[in-house]
Amino acid sequence: MSKEENRKNFSKYVSQNILGMIGFSCYVLADSYFISIAKGADGLTALNLVMPLYSIIFSIGEMIGVGSAIRYAISKIKKDADADDYFWNALIWCILSSMIFVFAGIFFSADIMRVLGADEHIVAVGNNYTKIFMCFAPMFMCNYVTNAFVRNDGAPGIAMSATLFSSLFNIVFDYILMFPMNLGMEGAALATALSPIIGMGICSIHFFSKKSSVRLVVCKPSVRKLVAGCQLGISAFVGEMSSAVITLVFNFVILKLAGNVGVAAYGVVANIAIVTTAVFNGVAQGSQPLISSCFGRGDKDGCKQLKRMGYTTALVLAAVMYSILFIFAGQFVAVFNSEGSEMLRLYATEGVKLYFIGIFFAGINIVGGGAFSATEDAFKAAVVSVARGFVLILGAVFVMSALFGMTGVWLAYAVAEGITTFIMLVMVLRV
Repeated sequence: MSKEENRKNFSKYVSQNILGMIGFSCYVLADSYFISIAKGADGLTALNLVMPLYSIIFSIGEMIGVGSAIRYAISKIKKDADADDYFWNALIWCILSSMIFVFAGIFFSADIMRVLGADEHIVAVGNNYTKIFMCFAPMFMCNYVTNAFVRNDGAPGIAMSATLFSSLFNIVFDYILMFPMNLGMEGAALATALSPIIGMGICSIHFFSKKSSVRLVVCKPSVRKLVAGCQLGISAFVGEMSSAVITLVFNFVILKLAGNVGVAAYGVVANIAIVTTAVFNGVAQGSQPLISSCFGRGDKDGCKQLKRMGYTTALVLAAVMYSILFIFAGQFVAVFNSEGSEMLRLYATEGVKLYFIGIFFAGINIVGGGAFSATEDAFKAAVVSVARGFVLILGAVFVMSALFGMTGVWLAYAVAEGITTFIMLVMVLRV
């Protein structure tokens, strides 16, 4: 494939995936916005405390779905006889693993909220919300599988449409269920829980078309294929799981430094961060099938070209996003501050300006980790992902908060991502 074809395909795949990922993240913003109107700072606090649960569910679904789809794409190129087994295997394992969340949601939702730092008042506000979305974990996880396989089967437009329309459904029904039907946070949970069904329905359009090479082959669940897929999905898993770890640790640290208002302020920052991360995930997931295809054909020059375009795109987008966030920080915070809390405004405005310095490094790290997975370099993908998602962010938030209080909390993200970028560059240059 020529350089011009690579550039054309890169533009197509990445732009469509960015739009899809932004659409996917917008439903979280819609949840936060409508909940802030209905329940104020208490609602935002409850939502932010349970956000790690979303991330855990999504991370497992993404690891199995994205990793299995990469294995499928590479196996198809190599003409492996069992390539078609990966789709069914991924769906079955997502359903089996999601039962843990369904059980926990039905019987232990209030206890889980308490463990996550909620006091009894916040538990009363968010318990039913938590119970509902945990019961729909199978839908969330299987949606990742169908979307990843459609994207890797040469239909990024359908994958994007599935994500956008499911998010639009969520936003519209957030409003309908919360306000005209007066269901409050339970309505927000129902809208969110039903949205992946829309996504899977749209993805099925591709599976039933003549262009689809994905076949649903019923087979015995294979642990070997699950592990093989998860090895290449580890970057996606840790990238999503890091959101859970970051949110969880930040919540506990901020609760001690600034109480519930501080957690609500971090909720504003974290919700905006979901969108910025979605943009970089769009670049990583959009370029991944192309890099995998070049890798499967042994086209090293094509791989290098696509990686360079990925890094460049991530840096340009980071510059654009940070400029907008810095200039309009006050306006973004005001959207979620329906009660006009001055303390919330001060905390969140400072947080937006400092926290998002880290997106310059995060973009490089997310794209780099995805590129490692796309070329079957699972070890390097794991190093980058674990460093930024667990080890460094944990160390940074504790050290920085101890030295500089809330200012240190906001800067910890940039410190952790910056060190990860250095580690990744060392691994790349040593090849």
